[in-house]
Amino acid sequence: MNKIDILVFAAHPDDAELSCSGTILKHIQLGYKVGIIDLTQGELGSRGTKETRKKESAHSSQLLGISIRENLDFKDGFFEINEVHLLKVIEIIRKYQPELILANAINDRHPDHKRGGDLVSRAAFLSGLRKIDTIYKGNSQTPWRPKQVFRYVQEQYQKPDFIVDISGFEAQKLEAIKAFSTQFYDPNSTEPETPISKSDYLEFVTARMKQFGQAINTKYGEGFTIERTIGIDDLFQLK
Repeated sequence: MNKIDILVFAAHPDDAELSCSGTILKHIQLGYKVGIIDLTQGELGSRGTKETRKKESAHSSQLLGISIRENLDFKDGFFEINEVHLLKVIEIIRKYQPELILANAINDRHPDHKRGGDLVSRAAFLSGLRKIDTIYKGNSQTPWRPKQVFRYVQEQYQKPDFIVDISGFEAQKLEAIKAFSTQFYDPNSTEPETPISKSDYLEFVTARMKQFGQAINTKYGEGFTIERTIGIDDLFQLK
């Protein structure tokens, strides 16, 4: 059975780790099955190669304890919201039938982030239409639409619609991020410096977790925006 409770989409390997791996870790501990789908191999990154990214992704996946991780091998920097790419994402959604999808931010410094999130959001809707036929292992797939698509906040600040308390998971999150060793600070590296390879970048990541945590009166948090109004059953379950 391929079914996954939460399917996290990321334009590049390390997007999920940087933005919502605390949420991933927490929900795995709560007993949910979580998987990650990377849209590209991050091959245009200034540091490392697609081969090193693949090894780093495998290491991070092991640290997180996710159930599955796949890479759709879209062209980094050049994938578009078109029929070809939409159908590939629809196939993955129907394959894993997630209840919830987490996707890239509604806006961010890297243009792939918004475009990747928009691509996934549109595919999530189309995936529920029975007249769109997709094939997996020789069989027509069953239409499937997740209950919600949530967009995680990335480097560029967005006012979150809700914040997940990830207190107690912050250290594991940082370890999962550091698994992408070519992308972050290394005093011995001869590769070009990037915005995320600066020596104090992980301090920014921690500060953002603290900022979101403070907003809900806890230590650490991760922020998300919604696309559709959320309903609740019990007002007292809110922080």
